[in-house]
Amino acid sequence: MSDQVEAFAPTITIDDFAKVDLRVAKIANAEEVPEADKLLKLTLDIGTETRQVFAGIKAAYQPEDLIGKHTVMVANLAPRKMRFGISEGMVLAAGSGGSEIFILEPHAGAQPGMRVF
Repeated sequence: MSDQVEAFAPTITIDDFAKVDLRVAKIANAEEVPEADKLLKLTLDIGTETRQVFAGIKAAYQPEDLIGKHTVMVANLAPRKMRFGISEGMVLAAGSGGSEIFILEPHAGAQPGMRVF
């Protein structure tokens, strides 16, 4: 673990923060993306629908270890076309990169689709 702490991003207002829709998501499926060095393809259950998200967490997680876990995702991020498909959000993680990446896991009572605020 690094002793260095990354500098804080510029200050935002509460109105800026309110634009970000964070939701609890259950990882329904996770699989490797054979053509990608860093990406895993996640299928996220957010209560009313599922979303496909590509996450750069391959060095830190085996796909089978993620299935069934809950995490937090940015649900209103504009879809991004990637070489491997469309990513429909982003999972939240902390760490310095590589194998030092830790997906955020909400408290056990949180359910897919619940808003994080």
